[in-house]
Amino acid sequence: MRLPLFLAMLMVAAPLAAQKATPDTAGVRAAVLDYVEGVYLVAPERIARSVHPSLVKQGMVRTPAGPYAGPEPMNFTGLHRMAGSWNKSGRVDAKTAPKEIAIYDVQDATAVAKLTASWGTDYFLLAKLEGKWMIMQILWQTPMPMP
Repeated sequence: MRLPLFLAMLMVAAPLAAQKATPDTAGVRAAVLDYVEGVYLVAPERIARSVHPSLVKQGMVRTPAGPYAGPEPMNFTGLHRMAGSWNKSGRVDAKTAPKEIAIYDVQDATAVAKLTASWGTDYFLLAKLEGKWMIMQILWQTPMPMP
């Protein structure tokens, strides 16, 4: 009985330990928050603040028939433009829309994070450039089907 309890506690504690607050984890979190709030709040200037111009973004989009189509590419210009229009008609309530951020690894120059948002799940690779965390790559998918 003790071993399963220990393993369950370890599974909960490991991601929490990886998210221990440091100036770098705060910077990574701020970059991802700028990204999601840039889209939710129709604020493309926040995309410009947190995403590197050389962005490589690929998306896997679930089709009505069930399988995923993709990867669907997007560059910085496309993301910046999309942030200025995606929620303009109030598709989601920016105050209550999901924006769960998990930070998996932060080193001195690179980091890995995950965002769960209304449109699905985004995985980020970030780099610390001139003292600022910038999103360099994003791989995302629309929500998984309900079982």
